[in-house]
Order: sequence, then structure tokens, then C-alpha cells
Amino acid sequence: MAAGLDPAIYTSLEALLATRRHCHELPLFSRPVRSGSQSGQQSSRLRGRGVDFDQVRAYQPGDDIRNIDWRVTARTQKVHTKVFNEERERPVFVVGEQSPRLFFGSQRFKSVLAAETSALIAWTALSHHDRVGGMVYSPGVCHEVRPRRDRKALLQLLQLLLKANHELQPGQQAAPEDESEPLNLALRHSREIIRPGSILYIICDHSAIDGLNQSLLVPLAGHNDLVLLPIFDPLDSSLPLFGPLDFVQGDQRITLNTLQPGVREAYAAQFQQQQQNWLRLARRLRCSLIPLDTRFTAHEQLRDNLTGHPKGGSR
Repeated sequence: MAAGLDPAIYTSLEALLATRRHCHELPLFSRPVRSGSQSGQQSSRLRGRGVDFDQVRAYQPGDDIRNIDWRVTARTQKVHTKVFNEERERPVFVVGEQSPRLFFGSQRFKSVLAAETSALIAWTALSHHDRVGGMVYSPGVCHEVRPRRDRKALLQLLQLLLKANHELQPGQQAAPEDESEPLNLALRHSREIIRPGSILYIICDHSAIDGLNQSLLVPLAGHNDLVLLPIFDPLDSSLPLFGPLDFVQGDQRITLNTLQPGVREAYAAQFQQQQQNWLRLARRLRCSLIPLDTRFTAHEQLRDNLTGHPKGGSR
């Protein structure tokens, strides 16, 4: 890591490369995602690796009778069966946010967790011989790497993540023309890049749901497997008991008295409403939802949610 950079505030190339060692812990592409304790009760549509039809041949002892081709059998008067080849790879596309609103956290910044989650998913895809690409976005800006099955594409994605992460600064504010929800721009752009049949991971701020144009996700979810990964910090869900606190973003400033019950309840209710909106969206799209908490590492949370293991232990 470059001298003077706090790993809780800025990621590093070394940290992004180091996520590779956790690839073996994640069943991201070998079998369907299970509903984890954070993802509610929505069902997952992740299909894992599929099969492609190859040919029809004469039935052989031991062949699965469910694959018998009855039309060919009737025409030839000899039993024939369909032969399938296992699908060898599916494009994996990571849409990762690096916006000023993620430059915040009580223990680790949300922008760091977003970058390292993106890197971990990309490494895991490559380890399964899948084509991997991605997009790094912030207000008004999208940079992408087209999916390829080589390390060069992955390293290009890591460089985009690193550059965008290090460009984040305290007090940074989007330009007036870029104040709309940045995820909407990324989704519009991704439709031109993502090939149907891909696995799409969307890593964004938890508050993105407030301004999200959900209709942009409908066609993507209809032709791809979709995983939503909204990132939050404990301070997003509840205010600390510190009395008056000043919140500053650019020229905007607000003071909240965290000791007032009404203020605390309204603040918590806003986060709870966002949670419910994410759950409703996941159910509507029939996709997977895995909220990520800045208190824990990316590989721990993905491992626990994807394998159904209980939390605790190593955390």
C-alpha cells in the first residue's frame, strides 16, 4: 500500500490482489445461491452451470431414460437419447460503485468493502474459468472492461477500482448535473455490454434503492442471473448517542441531536424502509439479495450467505 494510506479508508492493489486467496471458499458459480439470513425469504434464480444440447445417438445401457428423444425413437423404431455437453463458462459481470457517498464508515469505509467485494468476485469467476468483466461507476462516470477469460481483463478491472477508490476525497460532492442516482446510469450503460446468460453482480450503496429506476433492472433480470449487494455501515441504521452531530457534504451542513428519541426513530425508520424496499425488489425480480456490512470482510459475508453457514466464529 502507498505510504500514508489507511487501509480502512483506501484500498490498495495488494489488498485487491490478496482477495484471490479466498476464491476456494465461495461457491459463486458452481451451484445456486442459497437464501442467507440477511437475504430474507426470496428465492434465488441462479442456475449455476447449465448444459447445451450436443447430439442424438443410439441409446446405450446406463443412459438416463429422461433424455430419450421420443420423436427420433418413433421415426427410426430404435431408441435414441439426447446427449448434452456441460456449459463450460458463463460470463460474469461485476458492477461496482465508487461514489462519494461510499466514502464513509465507522470501522472500514464502504468504498473499501465495495472495491474488495468486486475484486473477490472477479477472482472467483476467473478461478472457475469463466469470462469476467465489469464496470466501475460514480456520479456521471462509467468505465468498463468487457468480459474475457484472461488475467489481463481482471487486472484492468482492478486498476479501475483502485483509481476510482483513490480519487474519493473528504467532502467530495457530485456536480449538479450528476446528482441523479448513479446506479441508473450504470444500468443503462450495462445493457449495451452484458450478454444474455451472464451472471450480474451489482455492488452499490444501500441508499441507492431510494432513487433507483427499477424498470432498468427488469430486462437485465429477465435474461441474466442477478445478485444485488447493497453495502451499509452500522451508522447508516442507527445514530450513536453523542448529542448534537454535524453532517457535512460539500456546501451542505446539517446538525442532528442524536439524544432526541424522535430523531433517532426517524433515522432508523429510513434505513428499515430501504431494507424493505430491497427485499421487495429482490422478490419482484426473483433474484438474490446479499446486504454487506462494513464491520465484516467480503469473503466472510459471501461465504456465510452462499453456503448457509451461521455467522460468528472468525469474525
